[in-house]
Amino acid sequence: MRPYQSYVYAYPHKTAYRPLAPRPPLRELWAGEPQDALSLYLHIPFCEVRCGFCNLFTRIGSPDGLTTAYLDALERQAVAVRAALDEGARFAVAAFGGGTPTYLTARELERLCDLTEQRMGVDLRAVPLSVEASPDTATADRLEVLADRGTTRLSLGVQSFLDEEAKSAVRPQKRGAVEAALGRIRAAGFPVLNIDLIYGIDGQTGVSWLRSLDAALAWRPEELYLYPLYVRPLTGLARRSTPQDWDAQRLALYRSGRDHLLANGYRQVSMRMFRRADATAEVAGEYSCQTDGMVGLGCGARSYTAGLHYSFDYAVNATEVRGIIDDYVATTDFGHAERGWPMDRDEARRRHLLQSLLQADGLELADYRRRFDSTPAEDFPAELTGFAERGWLADDPGRLALSAEGLAWSDAVGPALFSAAVRDRMAGHQAR
Repeated sequence: MRPYQSYVYAYPHKTAYRPLAPRPPLRELWAGEPQDALSLYLHIPFCEVRCGFCNLFTRIGSPDGLTTAYLDALERQAVAVRAALDEGARFAVAAFGGGTPTYLTARELERLCDLTEQRMGVDLRAVPLSVEASPDTATADRLEVLADRGTTRLSLGVQSFLDEEAKSAVRPQKRGAVEAALGRIRAAGFPVLNIDLIYGIDGQTGVSWLRSLDAALAWRPEELYLYPLYVRPLTGLARRSTPQDWDAQRLALYRSGRDHLLANGYRQVSMRMFRRADATAEVAGEYSCQTDGMVGLGCGARSYTAGLHYSFDYAVNATEVRGIIDDYVATTDFGHAERGWPMDRDEARRRHLLQSLLQADGLELADYRRRFDSTPAEDFPAELTGFAERGWLADDPGRLALSAEGLAWSDAVGPALFSAAVRDRMAGHQAR
């Protein structure tokens, strides 16, 4: 088993989704769903450049008028989605992602916040709001808008503070621009600064990795995400060769990065996420990804109900992405789900176990029994026995959690819990 199979941030992945026929009305999907602590995600599918490792749903640049047309469509979708929810539906957390939300101008960001509040009924100053940014788009006027509208967490994609490593990752940036952006972000006063870094870049060494980490630590970010480099199909780096000992290199860099952050006052939340121990700002609210619903707006966003996960089409190829965005912009009927994956009770158990186990705290066995009237060991005996034999499970009679070594192998643990049906669907997805 290889340690880096896939980054599991949601289950099932959108490559398992298929067109829904007939298309279910959103009002029927959300009828009877708990709606007192929903998550709201708005997707902005634009970037100024595409990094060599990126396989996100995003397009580079935008012709005149496209961002305006996209926001028009986003507003139409928001109206339709809000009408499908209960009158008393409440959102506990919100996020703007992409792509790069700060690709939008300051005025467009104002409009994005306005439609979130006016169409979805979310007071952005009253709930935790997370926004993703890049160094070049983290301009003073954009940051001023986001700070004024109540942004709690600003996440900056840096990946490396070393110019030669950024170049190797096909990420055109200079450290001076990164440091200047961080200065503007700190001056804007966001309660939480997150910095994303990547390990496993071609040419990166243990020494250079720690240099990049120390450059990030100089800004005392409340959060740090350490991502292993993946070279996925249809990305710029896919055309390059990778070192033969790549897995060993990434594991070694992960362990040194983890130990360095733990020694510098951070606690580990998951394989990727580290939070400064004295950070007190609320970033997650009361939302629980294992149990609460999610409403996604935008052509790259997904939504979750208990019975269906749904979204729009997905692609990586630039031509395909542009076509999907154009179709979204032209859409007038947002009252139905287009593509998705039905969630039966077995899949719900898998998702709950997977989403919980990949967090350092794991899951409380008594809570699992209350929810499913069974135990993880009864539902997933083969998988958990295999994890235990590899030393991936912590010794805690009341909880099921990964050991330190298990967390290091999170990108193998997650895929091992996929159902056969999801595996088949993902394998049958045509990469495009």
